[in-house]
Amino acid sequence: MTMERGTKRKRFQESAQSVKLSDVAALAGVSPATASRALNTPDKVGADMRERVRAAAVKLGYVPDAAARALASRRSRTIGAVVPTLDNPIFATGVQRLESRLNERGYALVVAGSDYRVDKELRQATNLLERGIEGLMLMGTEHHPSLYVLLETRGVPHVNTWVDEGDAAHPCIGFDNVEAAVRLTDYLLDLGHARFAMIAGIAEGNDRAAARAVGVREALARRGLRLDDGRLIEEPYGVREGRDGLRAVMAGPPEERPTAVICGNDLLAFGAIFEAAAMGLDVPGDLSVVGFDDTELSSHIPPGLTTMHVPSGEMGALAADYLVNRIEGKPARHRTRVEVRLVVRGSTAPPRG
Repeated sequence: MTMERGTKRKRFQESAQSVKLSDVAALAGVSPATASRALNTPDKVGADMRERVRAAAVKLGYVPDAAARALASRRSRTIGAVVPTLDNPIFATGVQRLESRLNERGYALVVAGSDYRVDKELRQATNLLERGIEGLMLMGTEHHPSLYVLLETRGVPHVNTWVDEGDAAHPCIGFDNVEAAVRLTDYLLDLGHARFAMIAGIAEGNDRAAARAVGVREALARRGLRLDDGRLIEEPYGVREGRDGLRAVMAGPPEERPTAVICGNDLLAFGAIFEAAAMGLDVPGDLSVVGFDDTELSSHIPPGLTTMHVPSGEMGALAADYLVNRIEGKPARHRTRVEVRLVVRGSTAPPRG
């Protein structure tokens, strides 16, 4: 029985490999040129036509020979993305929208991770370029000096995301992380808080984390305040690390403890809320906690997390359009700013007393 199934599978594979584009076109009732457009540049045909051709290809088991097509056209129609990690849901959301938009425009996506290390990012980008990517999405502005040289030498367009550079030396799509952190801190100051702590992300290799810490310090300084010694610590982004961070910043006499804790992202904030409960602290009665990103769980974990909403999906879609437009010689904006907004939920309140 096993041998029979293996023989049938082999025959099916051989049959599928023999199917030509003209066969798909004939079954769909269109010309081979139209079938090619529907499969390779689906945004250039109508939805009904696209679905007819796709259904015919599925029925016949037709799969385009990407290697042969790339060799003939010298086009891979593949975009690369190097992201710090996919463990963070905010990055996963951005990559999902990037891939979805690329597929709409007839391109595929290959993703690699850097673990917030510029040397690894350079290796990953080099590997992607060797595999023929035509464009590259990066995050932040802190990259190995050789990376830009490599991209320029290869003539491969790139775009930095999650950042908005004022001088825009390189194309960018994102927001001002310093300004966003200032707005978040100002909100807590306006509630009446005067004793602060921050559980920040690791600044090394992460210019976004560093910028958010700068924004918090700037906002406090404008009101004549500062982060006391031991009240700003850096932790890797994670729930457990948020719990560890809260224990560290809450050390000391109760009357000197912070009444507001700013976290570098939502994962750290979740951990801080969990640890506050374990310490017998009421959020927000005893302690206000804020995050950054507005991930899906932010509205579900009691008491609801006050955070900055980051439009990660929008940035992914904009990055896809920028890279494809550059590749196809169409107009593309060198700098695009997206809006972040404060989302107030139950984890913040004025300090007691």
